[in-house]
Amino acid sequence: MTVAALVLAAGSSDRLGRPKQLLPWGDTTLLGHVVEGLAAWPVDEVWVVLGANADEVLAGVDLGEAGIVVNEQPEEGMASSLRVGLDAIARRSRAEQVFIVMGDQPRIDPEVPARLLETVTHRLAVVPRYRYARSNPVLVYRPLWERLMSLTGDTGAKGLFEAHPEWVEEVWFDRLPPRDVDTPTDYEELAPRRTP
Repeated sequence: MTVAALVLAAGSSDRLGRPKQLLPWGDTTLLGHVVEGLAAWPVDEVWVVLGANADEVLAGVDLGEAGIVVNEQPEEGMASSLRVGLDAIARRSRAEQVFIVMGDQPRIDPEVPARLLETVTHRLAVVPRYRYARSNPVLVYRPLWERLMSLTGDTGAKGLFEAHPEWVEEVWFDRLPPRDVDTPTDYEELAPRRTP
């Protein structure tokens, strides 16, 4: 069964003040690091949703063989990126399962997606619970995609999963949830240390 990863990276980085996708990160950029890291995940294909600063990001980030989808209305929030990304995969891929990946979460242990994919369930989504909070990445099965594509706003699938707990299988991890790079402080704390 084909498994895809959908990286949501269309945001305008308002809190950071510059495109976070282009932040230096080791030998690459933040978004480049996230995409490179997917090579260690149990996925067959990678898709990246760009939006704000798409041309600049395409010029400055090596996305390898990832499929590129441009969200023309990123200001509508995360739901709009889910919509265009899942629509592209539904039309152009044979994938039946998709990991929803945040383009600003650089420290996802590959054990997390591996365990989500190994979980045997008849539910429509498999979600990691880190200690006492759900977070990312989320694994969603094709029958749920149409419902996810009807969402609006900037909250992603969280509210939908809370409203329909019967759709969700949780997998527990004894660690803190992954952090986003949203502010200069986040970047300073999470970025790899530069050697002199």
